[in-house]
Amino acid sequence: MNAWSAERPNIIFIMSDDHASQAVSAYGGKINQTPNIDRIAREGIRLDRCYAVNSICTPSRATILTAQYSHKNGVPVFNAIERDRDNVAKHLRAAGYQTAMIGKWHLGSDPAGFDYWQILPGQGAYWNPVLYGTDGEKTYKGHATDIITDLTTHWLDHRKKDQPFFLMMHHKAPHRNWQPQPQFAAMWTNRVVPEPPNLLTPHPNHASAIREQKQSIANDLTPADLKKEPPANLTGDDLTRWKYQRYMQDYLACVQGVDDSVGKILKYLTEHDLEKNTLIIYTSDQGFFLGEHGLFDKRFMYEESSRMPFVARWPGQIKAGSTSEDLVINCDFAPTFLEMAKAAALPESQGRSMLPIFRGEHPNDWRASFYYRYYHEPGHHNTRQHYGVRTATHKLIYYPNIDEWECFDLVIDPSEMRNIYKDPAAQPIIAKLKTELTRLQQVYGDTENRYLDPATWPKTTADVLAPSKRKNAKPPATP
Repeated sequence: MNAWSAERPNIIFIMSDDHASQAVSAYGGKINQTPNIDRIAREGIRLDRCYAVNSICTPSRATILTAQYSHKNGVPVFNAIERDRDNVAKHLRAAGYQTAMIGKWHLGSDPAGFDYWQILPGQGAYWNPVLYGTDGEKTYKGHATDIITDLTTHWLDHRKKDQPFFLMMHHKAPHRNWQPQPQFAAMWTNRVVPEPPNLLTPHPNHASAIREQKQSIANDLTPADLKKEPPANLTGDDLTRWKYQRYMQDYLACVQGVDDSVGKILKYLTEHDLEKNTLIIYTSDQGFFLGEHGLFDKRFMYEESSRMPFVARWPGQIKAGSTSEDLVINCDFAPTFLEMAKAAALPESQGRSMLPIFRGEHPNDWRASFYYRYYHEPGHHNTRQHYGVRTATHKLIYYPNIDEWECFDLVIDPSEMRNIYKDPAAQPIIAKLKTELTRLQQVYGDTENRYLDPATWPKTTADVLAPSKRKNAKPPATP
C-alpha cells in the first residue's frame, strides 16, 4: 500500500498571532531559539515560501477557513465572517472528524462547523482572560498561552477516541502589546537583541506609502507597548534603538511562551501514542516586522510581513528534514486538510492541496506566482491599500490611491531596499509582471477598484464581545 493511502490522520493546527519567521530559529533566525517549533521542522517539513494573501489578522483567518481570497469570502478588513459560509471544519465534520477550535478566533461571528469551541472575545486578554463557547463563558486565571494549552489538552483527554479529529489551537501571543509570562520575560531582561541592518535606513526611493505609515519603531510604539519610560538623555537613533530593544524583549518572551506550549503538545502526543498518525502544523496568521524597514506590525506586502512560518510533521508520511521553496499561500491550507481526510473539497476553493509538496514532489503545474491584496486604509496604521504579484525572483506592488509602484529584484535585493520600478533596465521584467498581475486578478475574480472606498467595506464587527457583554446577551450559538 502506498504510504499516502494510509489511515486518515488526526490534524492539529497550531497558529499564533503575528509570529514572524525571523523569530523562528528553524528559519535561520539569529535573535532567539524556538526548540519545539524547530523540532516539528526537523522531524517534518519547513515551507520557506508560504504567504498570507492579505497580511492582517481577521482576513487571513477567514482565508485559512474558506480557501478563498478576501474579496471572495467577504472578509477584506475587520468584519465578521458569515456563519453560513462554507468552511473547512464543516467539511471535515461531515467526513466524520471531531472538530474543535480553542483560543483566538477574531472573526466576529461565533464559530460554525466545530463540535467544541472555546474562544477569546475579539483580541482577548493576556492575563485572566474571558473565553466563551460550548462550555459557556468563563474567566480563567493565568496567562492566555497557558490557558489555551490547558484547554487543548483537556479536550484531547475527553474527545471521542473512535474518531479522527481536527483541532485548531490559536494563540493570542505574540500579538501587541506583548505581555509575556514572568519566567520568559526574565530570560530577556538583560539580553541585547541584534538589530536588522535596515532598522534606521531611510526609504527615499520607495513609494510614499512607507513614509506615510504609522507603524514605525521610532514614532509609533506607545507607552503601553514599551511599559517603561526611556532614559531622559536618549534622542534620535539612540532612542529608536532603545525602543527596539524594549519591543523585542517582550515580543520574543511571548514567542518563548508559545514555543513552550508547542513542546507540551508534542509531549502529549508522545505520551498518548498519537504521534504516528497525527499531522501537527505550526504557523502564524501572517508575518510581522521585527524592526526591518524601521517597522513593527504587518500589512505591507514586503517579505517580513507577508511571509508566514509553516512547519509540519506527520511521521512516516512527511520525510524528516524536508524543505520546500514552492510558492504556497494560505488559501492552500484547507484543500490540504480535506484531501488528507478524504473529505469533500470546498466547491469554490481558490487554493490547492499541498500534499504533493509534503511528499517531496515539485509539480510542474505548481504556481509560479501569487497575488496579494490589502484593503484596510487608513486603518490603525495609515497603511495604504495595495495589491501586487510575487514570483520566485521579483515582486511588483501598486498603491492605487496614490498611483505609485514598487518593484524589487528579490535575488539581488532580498531586503527590498531598492525600488527598481523606474530603472530603464527593469522595464522588460516590469512589463511581464504587470501582465501577470492582470492575469491573476482575472483568475481570482478580483477587480482593481474593489473596496477602494471604505464606505463599501462590509460592516466591521470582528471585535465581538463575550455574550455577557453584548447588548442583548444570548448564550453562544450552536455550532
